Amino acid sequence: MPTFSNSAVSSRMQSVSWRKYFFPLFIGLVLLSLWQTMVVVMELPPYLVPSPVLMFKTLFKDWVPLGLALYTTVKITLLAFGLATLIGTLISFVFVQSPLLEMALFPYAVLLQVTPIVAIAPLIIIWVKDVTFSMVLCASLVALFPIISNTTLGLKSIEPDLMNYFKLNRATRWQILTRLRIPSALPYFFGGLRISSGLALIGAVVAEFVAGTGGTGSGLAYQILQAGFQLNIPRMFAALLLISLTGVALFLSMAWISNKALGGWHASEIQSE
Repeated sequence: MPTFSNSAVSSRMQSVSWRKYFFPLFIGLVLLSLWQTMVVVMELPPYLVPSPVLMFKTLFKDWVPLGLALYTTVKITLLAFGLATLIGTLISFVFVQSPLLEMALFPYAVLLQVTPIVAIAPLIIIWVKDVTFSMVLCASLVALFPIISNTTLGLKSIEPDLMNYFKLNRATRWQILTRLRIPSALPYFFGGLRISSGLALIGAVVAEFVAGTGGTGSGLAYQILQAGFQLNIPRMFAALLLISLTGVALFLSMAWISNKALGGWHASEIQSE
């Protein structure tokens, strides 16, 4: 059988990691270059399509209001994501312990997922007096379902032989949950976190649009609305860029946490060619 030295394995893993970051960055630079070239060649006005150079200049020039708005949006997103993770995980634990409750309540979780947040966000904002908390609730509803569905599926996706072994040794429900179900569910749980982190950001932005709050505590959605009213399209694109970069940062953070938790033992996080 062929053998590989530790240095060869380390070199291969570094090569995979390098390619994982190089190719997306390269494609991004190519797309930005094409965008810039199209704007210059076609002489498109800034109020129609701003160039990437103008967008980045606007981002740095208007960084103070955009940075404050970014802080507000990120704060709402993280609070909503944490609330959705806590509630979704607890609901999944209840579902896996009581199939009858899962059968009775899971359709309502699906109903909540398919209901457009723009339809119920105005009601939540009216019912809840605190504007920030109402936006957190709206974003949490958007991010909740992937955590419930993924975690519930993971808690139920255990090897029958392992379950029989635990029952043979008269393991309690708590022991089965903590030593068998939870370790088996971790890959599914972290997969749900990757999806829900982006959905929490989308829910936060939609809630900000619906709330329409302005002033120093406004988020990026208000900056986009204000820029649209003023036909300040470069600033609008700069705000959209911040939202996109925030979504990418959230996804990469969840991927990093997943790798740290699963990288030593689960196949989904082991580096391969």
